[in-house]
Amino acid sequence: MNFRNLKVEDFPKWLELWHGYQSFYKVEIKSSVSEVTFERLLNTDENMYCLVAEENGLLIGMVHYIYHRSTWTEGNYCYLQDLYVTPSKRSKGLGRKLIECVYTEAEKNNISRVYWLTHETNYPGRSLYDDVADNAGFIQYRKNIG
Repeated sequence: MNFRNLKVEDFPKWLELWHGYQSFYKVEIKSSVSEVTFERLLNTDENMYCLVAEENGLLIGMVHYIYHRSTWTEGNYCYLQDLYVTPSKRSKGLGRKLIECVYTEAEKNNISRVYWLTHETNYPGRSLYDDVADNAGFIQYRKNIG
């Protein structure tokens, strides 16, 4: 198994994972938004990144993360936005390894904090997250604009 940065030629395989992620959360993101997201993940001028897990030429997992400023620290934060592992490869430590890869990248870049959100009903994910991070107890509120 290989963990690496996303490449331009990964688009079709990444898109399969991305659609699987959307299916898991019962959302449908427009294809035009997915195309822009992929471009941003590859653009070195953006603070958006993607690491993938590859096995025998197949992408079997991915994690998207974003660096951003914080009013609470001098260093940036890292928002781990999307984590997805192909269903047949779950419960084998792959999600943990992808999170640890983000931690490693964050350390290299002097990031002060890595954090993420998940749905309260994502019990398998939450079991992992409780093991690799602290639940800060915050509740998310949002207002969609546009």
